[in-house]
Amino acid sequence: MDRIIEKKRWTTRRILTLTVIGLFVVLLLYMLFFRDKRSKLYVNKEQITIAEVMADKFQEFIPVDGVVFPKTTIFIDAVQGGVVEEVYVEDGAILKKGDPILKLMNANMELSFMEQETRMYDAINNLQNTKIRLEQNKFNRQREIADLSYRIDEARQDFDRKQQLYDEEVISIKDFEDATRRFKSLKRQLNLALELQRLDSIYSLSQLRQINSSISRIHNNLGLLRRNMQNLSITAPADGKLSSFSAEIGETKHGGEHLGQIDMADGFKLRAKIDERYISRVHRDQEAEFDFNNKAYHLRIHKIYTDVTNGTFQVDLLFIGDSPVSIKRGQTIQLRLIFSSPKDAIIVKRGGFFQETGGNWIYVVDPSETFAVKRDINIGRYNTRYYEITAGLEPGEKVIISSYDSFGSKDKLVFK
Repeated sequence: MDRIIEKKRWTTRRILTLTVIGLFVVLLLYMLFFRDKRSKLYVNKEQITIAEVMADKFQEFIPVDGVVFPKTTIFIDAVQGGVVEEVYVEDGAILKKGDPILKLMNANMELSFMEQETRMYDAINNLQNTKIRLEQNKFNRQREIADLSYRIDEARQDFDRKQQLYDEEVISIKDFEDATRRFKSLKRQLNLALELQRLDSIYSLSQLRQINSSISRIHNNLGLLRRNMQNLSITAPADGKLSSFSAEIGETKHGGEHLGQIDMADGFKLRAKIDERYISRVHRDQEAEFDFNNKAYHLRIHKIYTDVTNGTFQVDLLFIGDSPVSIKRGQTIQLRLIFSSPKDAIIVKRGGFFQETGGNWIYVVDPSETFAVKRDINIGRYNTRYYEITAGLEPGEKVIISSYDSFGSKDKLVFK
């Protein structure tokens, strides 16, 4: 008798088919929703530089090159032109104030000096003669007054005698009137002489002031002429070292031409060129520093030259305290021009990544250190060593700071 055979619902084939379909669905869901869609690039970990993000003190500064100059320099120029007649010292000589350096010869100037000197001495002689005549006139007027006083005294005595005789009717009225007229006339002459003496005195005083002033001006002009002649002999204006000096016998030097300079031994200063972008942030007494022979030296800005040339402007910096004893004039020293005091900040070492990202993003290394991913960041201030991170990173994280040129802005870097 036939028996009904029940058909199995979960056959091996069916189970395999459902398993395959399930795996396909899972794979499809993973591909659609869970798969890492970020672009990847496999890189050699040994060819990149990784740095740790730190919380530390940050100080903003920029590097500038400073050239060593003497603190005080006195320039030597040819006030008068001429031909070099004598050269007494060489460049680099240590001089005392007044030491001769060179002598110039100017024949035309010497001839002109002698002519002007002669004219001025003639003018002085003429003025002195005028003074003598004024003095003589004063004494003549005094002698005239003295003579009139003597004659008036005689006329008074004669007038008194004849008045007495006339009262006694001994002499005629004519003799009495003659004595009276003579006495009165001499008195009028004396009054006129005294008035003339007063006027002469006023005039003489004015003339003497003018004469003395003229003589004084002439002597000043003579002094100026002599100083001009002395300018042909160039001497050291101060103690110091002669530099930038070059002169040969027979060479012509023109008036105003730079002959050299005296570098005084009162220390050094540094002259630095700074990019014009920082001109608004640079101010007097701003500090800078540099390391020399394992010692830090500090300076401050003393003078700012605001003229911009080829995109830079210059500043002079003076040392705060001692300066290195072994630095030399013309030596170049790299300075750190400080813009802020040290402050707490999140920082990361400088690297080539900034050229590719502009500081807008960086690759952050995963704690497993098997890959790194792109992350947006904000960079604030920076110096020659570090960038200040204002957002996007935390202390202790690790980032790739080497160049990103070969990464092509991939979202993820997988280390090999």
